[in-house]
Amino acid sequence: MRAAGDLPELLDAIARVVAEALGYRTVVINLYRPAWNDFLVTTVYGSDDARSALLGSVRTISDWQQLFIDRFERHGAYVVPAGSYDWAQTPLSYVPPPFESAGDWHPEDALFVPLRHSDGHLLGVLSVDEPVSGRRPTDDELDVLVSFADHAALAVQAAQEHAEAERHQVALEQLLAVSSRLISEAGVDDILRAVCDAVCDALGFQNVLATLHDPRTGLLDVRAAVGWTREDVERAGPIRLHEVRGLFDPAFEIAGCYLLPSAEAERRLDRVTERPLYVSELNGSGPWAWSRHWLVVPLHAENGDVIGTLWADEPDDRLLPSPARLQALRVFANQAAAAVVASQYVNELRFLADHDPLTRLLNRRAFVDRLDGEVGRALRYDRTFGLVLCDLDDFKELNDRFGHAAGDEALQSFGRTLAEALRKGDDAFRIGGDEFAILLAEATEADAREVVHRVRTELEGMDASFGVASCPEHAGDPQTLFRLADEALYEAKRNGSGLHFVVA
Repeated sequence: MRAAGDLPELLDAIARVVAEALGYRTVVINLYRPAWNDFLVTTVYGSDDARSALLGSVRTISDWQQLFIDRFERHGAYVVPAGSYDWAQTPLSYVPPPFESAGDWHPEDALFVPLRHSDGHLLGVLSVDEPVSGRRPTDDELDVLVSFADHAALAVQAAQEHAEAERHQVALEQLLAVSSRLISEAGVDDILRAVCDAVCDALGFQNVLATLHDPRTGLLDVRAAVGWTREDVERAGPIRLHEVRGLFDPAFEIAGCYLLPSAEAERRLDRVTERPLYVSELNGSGPWAWSRHWLVVPLHAENGDVIGTLWADEPDDRLLPSPARLQALRVFANQAAAAVVASQYVNELRFLADHDPLTRLLNRRAFVDRLDGEVGRALRYDRTFGLVLCDLDDFKELNDRFGHAAGDEALQSFGRTLAEALRKGDDAFRIGGDEFAILLAEATEADAREVVHRVRTELEGMDASFGVASCPEHAGDPQTLFRLADEALYEAKRNGSGLHFVVA
């Protein structure tokens, strides 16, 4: 379940296994939609009536908050007995037809388990109904259901992160392809038009606009635009650089881009005219949604002067852009500002295609490719290698207590420690969150212990756990080898040793 995969197929598998293994005729998965701050029923395992009534229906945050209360909570699940809740408050509910049973389950009973991200926020809700036994669940049965839901949440999180990483990877490759062509463009307007097209296609913004600063007039001249019409641009009237400098506030800076709520942006805009400005149309609702935000990237010369701006609006997914997406935008804005020296930025984009931008280690995609290759070489040439999976202990608590900046600093420190502890020929990877991997060429168990010992010795103020598997001794295919190392990692956490080897 921890392997990344197609999310719809994964959700179908979760619902099916819950139904078949735990004995429920109806299983429903409500997936959280951050763009709308609500829950969409994406998966229904059960009768045609259940699918017809529930599939595609939406519940708000408040709908679930009325149910996730202490009086319904049992062992991490929420059990709502018939008659204890007015279901008229949530008219999208499905009440199954009565069936003969000697048990005490009532058709209006309800049983839910939240699916939570590792940082605590809701990914979705798992709902089960119509137990085959006809009985209300015991505490032990609830423990099993909640345990399964915890693992299902990890799988959903991994699949979503994998999909986001794939989208980011495709975006970087698209930007890289365009960047390599910028120096061949005939003029500045052609370069900026290529930039706008690429940001639109690769990063998912429907409206992109590029300006250059005219030092003689102080105006930001519009040189290229995608999505925005000439009327949109002319309606705003001429804008001068000094009028927008207030937007470049470090408080709203992310990866070199400036993302501001509309009210804050309008307050900071030093305008001498009251002409109306463009208002976003692809807005959502909730804490992660785009809601008339302003996103601007200053284009800098080598001496630091602002020579223009790049504006992006109308995100396809109606979500605030992730730091990775903003980083890609910043890198490409740098390309636009210095197309004549594009080669240095092309190299950076090539690096990011296979490396993690935070730790600078190789990324998950590189890990999958390298693991496949190492397994093939080991089998072909009768060689061995070791796979070490590791992560930081209590990383969530570190983030919660000291903030994500401290978490990022810890990940960077751990990544540096891994890189410095490796032998020549070994490779370290960040494969997601606080999860890392090491491939140890021609490694014995003693070699693996030595490398892990060096890493643990150099860690300052942090603890980490390690799981080790060997190829071909323990497995001769990448998926099984990864699974065994992952199980060893969690055994190391369970037994408190910090290090566990797969037992042949």
